[in-house]
Amino acid sequence: MPRSKKSKARGGDKCPQAQGQTQSCGGAQAIAAAEEESTTSSLQCEDTTQSLPGAESCSTSQEPQRIPTIAAAAVFSYTRSSEAFDGQYKHRALAYEVPPFTETPGTDCLTRKASLLEQYLLYKYKMKQLMMKEDMLKIIHQSHHDRFAEILKRASERIELVFAVELKEVDSVVPCYNLVSKLKLPNNGRVRGGRGLPKTGLLMNLLGMIFLKGNCAAEEDIWKYLGTMRVYAGRKHLIYGEPRKLITKDLVRLKYLEYRQVANSDSPRYEFLWGPKAHLETSKMKVLEFLAKVNDAVPSDFPTYYEEALRDEEEKAQGMHAARPDTTVKVSTPPRDMLNIIIPPVRKYVKFLPPDRKI
Repeated sequence: MPRSKKSKARGGDKCPQAQGQTQSCGGAQAIAAAEEESTTSSLQCEDTTQSLPGAESCSTSQEPQRIPTIAAAAVFSYTRSSEAFDGQYKHRALAYEVPPFTETPGTDCLTRKASLLEQYLLYKYKMKQLMMKEDMLKIIHQSHHDRFAEILKRASERIELVFAVELKEVDSVVPCYNLVSKLKLPNNGRVRGGRGLPKTGLLMNLLGMIFLKGNCAAEEDIWKYLGTMRVYAGRKHLIYGEPRKLITKDLVRLKYLEYRQVANSDSPRYEFLWGPKAHLETSKMKVLEFLAKVNDAVPSDFPTYYEEALRDEEEKAQGMHAARPDTTVKVSTPPRDMLNIIIPPVRKYVKFLPPDRKI
């Protein structure tokens, strides 16, 4: 894959030359590999997005409609860097030192530091370990500690675009973080037991594809789309495992996707729809927001899909209101005879006074 175009270095973003200096970073053995891979694995969504195949068919307007795109090459880039990790960290000690960073001409230093944090965060997620702020500060160099929040934001946002996981603070006393799946997939987005990278991003893209294809996508269109991500049926993928099993078995069993045979088709053909859990845990608007972020846009930039997503939100709101139980307390007045039984009538007691006494 050709390397992404690198932005020119800004005067305020330059990294200091670190000649012969090293930093200790125990317990984060993937970071050295990230240093070597960060240039090729950093995401530049504007350069790596691809249009969803056949999405144009969804538009009914005569005017050209902007179609959401996907970060297909970005997923491929992460796959390459993950392969490099698997080949490198196995040969490294648990405790090691980060090699000195020397800035190359034309490199945006903050982007490079964000790429290092991306690799660190994903490695920690894969190993089911919390991400320690102390470790991350060691990665980005002491001269950039004042910009830690900005660098971390860049890294977490780019991970969110590909994997649909959010970075959340777990403990503020001993600052540490974790990546949390946007959907309630088993094992925090891994689907299957054990370690691994999240599958939530793949599912969100599949839901987006189905939405853009008119809420029902043919299986051949799904595999054509996945091919742009270097994901092929029957070929084991480093992140997703065996894709056909994941999509047609696991996600269907978990009720996030519906996989059915096309009615009245000459040869057996299949199509995908949203499953009941997808309708329950997300919405067309949330999926459109996810796709819009990939395109550095907002949902309203895609008016056809935005209007449909708004209608979906309104229908869901009406359905929730109709299904809400009536909590009004109804007070009924029992018959008078019943009142006499429950509460005996009040008797009037008259006190007789002598005739000479005036009341």
